[in-house]
Amino acid sequence: MQLVDSGGGLVQPGGSLRLSCVASGRTFSSYAMGWFRQAPGKEREFVAAISWSGGSTYYADSVKGRFTISRDNAKNTVSLRMNSLKAEDTAVYYCAAVESGSYYYTPSSDSLYNYWGQGTQVTVSS
Repeated sequence: MQLVDSGGGLVQPGGSLRLSCVASGRTFSSYAMGWFRQAPGKEREFVAAISWSGGSTYYADSVKGRFTISRDNAKNTVSLRMNSLKAEDTAVYYCAAVESGSYYYTPSSDSLYNYWGQGTQVTVSS
C-alpha cells in the first residue's frame, strides 16, 4: 500500500488545518488508519486512529476535542481536521495503515502499523 500525505502548512495559534492521506495499491477498507506526529528532537507519537469501517475512533489526550479523524472508503482517503492549533502541535504528521478485520480496531502503537506516508509538515506559529 502506498500512502501520500498532504495538507500541512504554516498556521497561527488558534487556527485550523485539514490533513489528507490518499491510499493506493491495496483494499483501503481492509485497513485501520492512524495519524502520528514527530516534533524535532522528540519521538514519534500517536495522534488519532480510525477503524476500517469508520465506526470507531481513538485520540491522544493531547488532541482530544480539537482534532477529528475521518475516512472515506470510496475515495481511499483518511483525513485529520485540526482545530484550535497550538505551538506544541508543530511536527511532521504521518498517516499509517494496518490491515485489520476488527470493526473496533484503532491501534495507538506505531509498531503495529505496516505502511506509512512520507509526512507533511505542520507549523503553528505567530
